[in-house]
Amino acid sequence: MKSGLHPEYKQATITCACGVVIQTFSTRGNFTVDVCSSCHPFFTGRQKLLDTAGRVDRFRRKYAKLKG
Repeated sequence: MKSGLHPEYKQATITCACGVVIQTFSTRGNFTVDVCSSCHPFFTGRQKLLDTAGRVDRFRRKYAKLKG
């Protein structure tokens, strides 16, 4: 194997916006993330349906007509 070809794989700290700190290894180094498995709605079971600009209401009105 050629020397100097692969990046350095060093210890890294990943910090979430919720305050969770995870120690791992990475070629990237230390970095922060917005959402982790401790605060993501899918993993915590607190998933909410967010209505962005009335899209959910518009979808429900559109397909409510088709039911009847």
